[in-house]
Amino acid sequence: MRHGNFRGAESECRLLRTTKTTASTMSTASTAGKVIKCKAAVAWEPCKPVSIEDVEVAPPKAHEVRIKIISSGVCGSDHSALNQIIKTPFPVILGHEGIGVVESIGDGVTIVKPGDKVIPLFVPQCGKCRGCNTPNSNVCVKFDDSFGELAGLMEDGTSRFTCKGKLIHHYAGTSTFTEYTVVSDLRIAKVDANAPIEACLIGCGFATGYGAAINTAKVTKGSSCAVFGLGGVGFSAIAGCKDAGASRIIGVGSHKEKFPKAMEMGATECVSTKDHEKPIHEVICEMTNGGVDFAIECAGRIPTMMTALQSTYPCNGVAVLQGVASKKDILSLHPGLLLTGRTLKGSMFGGYKSDGITKLVQDYMSKKFTLDHLISKRLKLAEINEAFDLIHSGTGIRSILIY
Repeated sequence: MRHGNFRGAESECRLLRTTKTTASTMSTASTAGKVIKCKAAVAWEPCKPVSIEDVEVAPPKAHEVRIKIISSGVCGSDHSALNQIIKTPFPVILGHEGIGVVESIGDGVTIVKPGDKVIPLFVPQCGKCRGCNTPNSNVCVKFDDSFGELAGLMEDGTSRFTCKGKLIHHYAGTSTFTEYTVVSDLRIAKVDANAPIEACLIGCGFATGYGAAINTAKVTKGSSCAVFGLGGVGFSAIAGCKDAGASRIIGVGSHKEKFPKAMEMGATECVSTKDHEKPIHEVICEMTNGGVDFAIECAGRIPTMMTALQSTYPCNGVAVLQGVASKKDILSLHPGLLLTGRTLKGSMFGGYKSDGITKLVQDYMSKKFTLDHLISKRLKLAEINEAFDLIHSGTGIRSILIY
């Protein structure tokens, strides 16, 4: 279902609003421990436009942090949740790609203080479990379907959001489509106080794609790569392949208007799935003497995942899957695709832990990479449905909501 554009009133929180809030400009004395009323984009029903509402945001409890969101990217995963490809309870405040300033903290919080600039993390890090303590994983035991936050609630089984007397669910433990949110202190990356609004994209899209190439695939110098899906994550994966030293990077997608930007990000050539009658993996294999060394899937579609695997060189090719598919989708493959030496891997959030996100922001501020090519539009919170329209049409890359 195509989403209609919503033209609500301009987002006006009843507390201080600024995109450059710092510890010196933000006073928490009058708000700490109190309910804050502000604007948020509430999804009341699946497959319907979200609406801008006045919501109440409760104070943080123990080991929780309340954040004033400065900006948020609108990700394809948010669109998938709105349309129930990713199951989430409604009503809900979506969003998981934000940056903001800590307004107040609950008891026991030691990693941040009011005034700190932070990026909320949809992948938590408890620092104690097997996943957190291995260098080969960034997926915490808390990141599980049975965990309360992924069921739309905080860890104690309650919500910090209400609207019109009704409970509003959290999303991915972050809920960034609101002027204020509350997150667990396991879901925080402290970043430079001068980090710009664009750094919100490091909270998902950029880190996910870039890290899939650098951390998960471990793309090597002089190698050949194919990236399937030319959205924000795909462009970031291309950037990662380039920075890793790949000599040939093929961008694969169906929207040719995105090809120039793919080339700007580092692709050496682009292939349209609409220009060939034969299966696209056969086209890729013919172009690369049997298949690419690395294939990174960023579309979240089962056929594309299979195509990515089949596009790799049979003896030692590596395929990385990171697109989010429905729980009903099943990837079925013949063992022969792997027995000769191929590797099939999954990647969550580009393999980054919280300290890796802090460093990525530092690298961005040092101009080691750019995020400009990922941004289609800068919008107000009240224009969020326009961002969903762009995702639905396939023409947008990433929209940033500026609060």
